[in-house]
Amino acid sequence: MSHVQAPNFTLNYLNKNESYCLSDDFGKIVVLTFWASWCPDCSNDMPLKERLFQSIDSDKVKFITINVSGRERSKADAIRYFNSFMTQPTLVDNGIEVYRKYKCLGVPTTVIIDQNGTIINQFTDQANTMEIMTALTQLI
Repeated sequence: MSHVQAPNFTLNYLNKNESYCLSDDFGKIVVLTFWASWCPDCSNDMPLKERLFQSIDSDKVKFITINVSGRERSKADAIRYFNSFMTQPTLVDNGIEVYRKYKCLGVPTTVIIDQNGTIINQFTDQANTMEIMTALTQLI
């Protein structure tokens, strides 16, 4: 994949009345994961990402998940899933706006952005967590 600048975005958090802007975290490595509550691959992927999120140095690496509301059955399903499995910062896409900006083809999609705001890797639902961790450790 050619290294391109990560499209900036501002989205609201799923569970609080605040917003997040990607450019605020330029200078850190950012791991974005797009997901939906009904997705079987997300159910495998998200608990592993959650463990990684809890064990990694948050001063260097920022984990952000984005619920793709345009592919979600209901906001209640997304909130229920989040409350059951996740503590990492979680945003809600405007339908599929940011999902499209990142040229995602399915959920989960994981995007690794370096300290300069450049997309280094983008993983589809076919990637396994070890591949993602390997790519991440090469940046840290």
